Amino acid sequence: MSDPAVQAPGTRSHGGEGDRSVAGLERLRAAIRHAKFTPEQAAVGALLKAWPYDEGFARSVEDAAAAIIVAVREDRANRTVLDRFLAEYGLSNREGIALMCLAEALLRIPDSATADRLIADKIGVGEWSAHLGHSDDLLVNASTWALILTGQVVSVDREFSANPATWLRRVASRLGEPVIQGAVRQAMRILGTEFVLGRTIEEALERSTAGCSYSYDMLGEAARDGASAERYFAAYLHAVESLRGSAKDGAAEPPSVSVKLSALHPRYEFSQRERVLAELGPRLSALAERAAEIGVGLTVDAEEADRLDLSLDLFECVAKSVTPARGPGVGIVIQAYGKRALPVIDWTVALAREIGRPIPVRLVKGAYWDAEIKHAQVMGYPNFPVFTRKAATDLSYLVCARKILAHPGEIGGQFATHNAHTVAAVLALAGEARHFEFQRLHGMGESLYRAAAKQYESFPPLRVYAPVGSHEDLLAYLVRRLLENGANTSFVNRVLNERLPPERISEDPVGLVRATRPAAHPGIAHPGALFGPARANSSGLDLTDPGHAGRLQRRCVQPLSSPLRAASILFGHPGGGAGRAVFNPANHDELLGYCADADPAEIKRAFESASEAQPDWEAAGGDGRARLLEAVADKLEDERERLIPVLVKEAGKTLPDAIAEVREAVDFCRYYATEAKRLFAEPRRLPGPTGESNQLSLHGRGVFVCISPWNFPLAIFAGQVAAALMAGNTVIAKPAEETPLIAFEAVRLMHAAGLPVNALNLVTGDATVGEALVRHPQTAGVAFTGSTGAARAINRVLAARDGPVAPLIAETGGQNAMLVDSSALLEQVTDDVIQSAFGSCGQRCSALRVLLLQEYIADKAIDLIAGAMDELRVGNPARLETDVGPIISEVAASSLRAHVSEMAEQGACRHVAPLSGDCAKGTFVAPALLEIDGMKSLTREHFGPILHVVRYPGSGFASAVRDAMSSGYGLTLGLHSRIEARADKLFELVPVGNVYVNRNMIGAVVGSQPFGGQGLSGTGPKAGGPHYLLRFATEKTLTLNTTATGGNAELLSLESDIS
Repeated sequence: MSDPAVQAPGTRSHGGEGDRSVAGLERLRAAIRHAKFTPEQAAVGALLKAWPYDEGFARSVEDAAAAIIVAVREDRANRTVLDRFLAEYGLSNREGIALMCLAEALLRIPDSATADRLIADKIGVGEWSAHLGHSDDLLVNASTWALILTGQVVSVDREFSANPATWLRRVASRLGEPVIQGAVRQAMRILGTEFVLGRTIEEALERSTAGCSYSYDMLGEAARDGASAERYFAAYLHAVESLRGSAKDGAAEPPSVSVKLSALHPRYEFSQRERVLAELGPRLSALAERAAEIGVGLTVDAEEADRLDLSLDLFECVAKSVTPARGPGVGIVIQAYGKRALPVIDWTVALAREIGRPIPVRLVKGAYWDAEIKHAQVMGYPNFPVFTRKAATDLSYLVCARKILAHPGEIGGQFATHNAHTVAAVLALAGEARHFEFQRLHGMGESLYRAAAKQYESFPPLRVYAPVGSHEDLLAYLVRRLLENGANTSFVNRVLNERLPPERISEDPVGLVRATRPAAHPGIAHPGALFGPARANSSGLDLTDPGHAGRLQRRCVQPLSSPLRAASILFGHPGGGAGRAVFNPANHDELLGYCADADPAEIKRAFESASEAQPDWEAAGGDGRARLLEAVADKLEDERERLIPVLVKEAGKTLPDAIAEVREAVDFCRYYATEAKRLFAEPRRLPGPTGESNQLSLHGRGVFVCISPWNFPLAIFAGQVAAALMAGNTVIAKPAEETPLIAFEAVRLMHAAGLPVNALNLVTGDATVGEALVRHPQTAGVAFTGSTGAARAINRVLAARDGPVAPLIAETGGQNAMLVDSSALLEQVTDDVIQSAFGSCGQRCSALRVLLLQEYIADKAIDLIAGAMDELRVGNPARLETDVGPIISEVAASSLRAHVSEMAEQGACRHVAPLSGDCAKGTFVAPALLEIDGMKSLTREHFGPILHVVRYPGSGFASAVRDAMSSGYGLTLGLHSRIEARADKLFELVPVGNVYVNRNMIGAVVGSQPFGGQGLSGTGPKAGGPHYLLRFATEKTLTLNTTATGGNAELLSLESDIS
């Protein structure tokens, strides 16, 4: 059902504009925030209502677009190398993907051995001869193996013409030779120059074409540290200065510079809003003021959807504070694939009226679509911030273009597109007006705009978006362009495919959208339906929304209204007594509550309660138990704003970590409920001879003891309990002595959701209480998460008991390593290392402890990581800007500090991050980077924000793997490499539970990444996986002789073959 408030921006875009234009900017900002997750049906419906032209208009645009396409195809002689290259190598074949991967990584690799491996990895998988002769262009045919784009390095002999397949195989066999590696490197550089106008702004100006307007983009990754941000600022400022008087003869508009805000600040994200506004705001204003002084345009590029709100804050500040003496002033980029594009235009119009001058707006389709889809699914957002269908994005672009064209006094329209239909539609909307410009990427779209200009008597100015940067800086940009424009649905890919008729490519997106049901793409799982019909995904919370973030922070910052209490819960009733005090680890002055630990009498009553309830709970069956656990999941999700403050205050969780923990608890409950229905609903029939039936059924073992840790006091607690319950056991749960308050709250909510009070019993206390529970003769099994030493102790206690052998399901620690070779992108490595080593204050079982770096990249990687460490905010976890919270106890913190001090005395301390001013009253430990010789330097796991670094020789990857495995642990292992064969081989060889390639090593998702280790890291099976419940159950086989009453009725009832 449509939401009128959501539709308002679209439906009023061509009526009632006066009301919107005079509305306050803040009200318009609220409308933007409200539209972020608009259901796709409603968003598309609003676009259709805002698009009034008739079928005749649509046909005329289609005809004009088809004529442009025909002209482009006929203009073969003038196609760019890049156009021809993309026509042959899209993303519909392995070869195109291999070339993309090769281009992304090769040029940054400093050593020949790794380069050879990468080339063999990418080139060896393709059927390159299949592409020979596809293109009319000799250059593309020669580049079919990306070796001979110039013909300068590897000669094309007669064999190539006579038998290209044989020639390619022979060249492939020479991959290790320097001449071949040099050829491939040269090929990648030449391919890069097709995208990049110049390595420096001076070179770009020299290569600029007379009579053409340019927007220069200084390429580079987002800044990870302050030094990188300073370098990018200097590069932008130098570019602006260099453009003084540089407008090309005959150019219709002055040049401009595109600015990527994430390159100008290492923490350009909403959680750091105050800092970003204070630091990046003046920096951006300085650029804008200098550009305004010399008449150069400055455009703020669009980035990911979660940064939009912050980018508008910055843009508003600069637009209001900088008045251009001449030139266009500061402009903004709006992405049409975003559901907020129309309200952002409304806001821009109002801002332009307030400042009294037009604002340049570059309208683009959008550059992060695939990342936005995945991010929304991972975060459990209520919907996608972008459209899931290309046709809807195309329609959004046209509706946005119409609105922009309707406000020539407030917006200077800049339409960036390589789509013939979009060009024709914009020109048709504009009529005779030409107060706008088109934009294309350097190296692309020349044929399109040359053909379009010939179709019209007057054509608007055309600006070239020109990337500037070194080959290393262009890599991420290059791959993104290939992804966007080589995709099968891309106009660039389709326009040169002459097997597709022009009429099909130029179809009106309005008609396509109207004919499409449902509006959302059925092949893209909605965030809430990520796991299909079996279970709902847990819902997340958008902390980039000021309303959500502010409300949650206020709840977590303010003191509790009254002290909480925890005690054992037996037969559904909490115990009494004041008990011991529980304090906030981030502020020892803040009393959180009291916990009364169990005495022997309560332990006895716990077993009485659980034993009494077990037969009835078993009899409820898999389906019955699952229904109750699903209700528990819903209850936990509904009460998350009650649970999150307790997690923050008692366990020191940051706000994102606390949200993630509630989500994981919910996911565990829903996943194990589906597993209970799958495994425990009906007995499994087994084959056998006629005359008998055989069936296998799963049953509970009895009373299960679940002992959970303090580092995930809700998620692991709930996961253990849920699994044991779903297998038909009743449970006595003992939380860690450091975090009893959240466990007490969780059990009360579980009981309130309908879980039988005797089925789940809570017992609070320290290790002595845990030992008494394990030793009890009625304990039928133990689920434990904690240290390896404690697991050994539990195992010994269980083994020493008389009576039945009880299973131990243990998930313990890990000396987790990450290996990085020289093909890895170090900026991505930095992000993943920071998250894996210092996220959750390093207090995760899966946290990265040892980073093994190939020697050629070690210094650069260490510098980047150290710089990123300095950008971390260590302090009060209740505040959104905090990245690293407290250590759980003073004992643990003292041990970590002692280790850092000891290593520093040995000269091994490479870097220590600063602590913030609000750390004085808590148990905080500064993130530290220590360099060691190898795993032998570590005698135990250091459970906190301490990262150890080891260098390994360029040819020593195999020995580095052996070193990583030498500790005997096998929980998590990370690898950063672009060599797929290396990743495949590593996974086969290492005895590790969870292997992560080219991503961080934390945050295993229930049902997607079952979690658990091998060796010293646990017994298995994996939590959150399809085999976990089986370990909590026992099996029974029933065999019935169906002929006992005389004769085999089933067999005799079959039709006889005897006549």
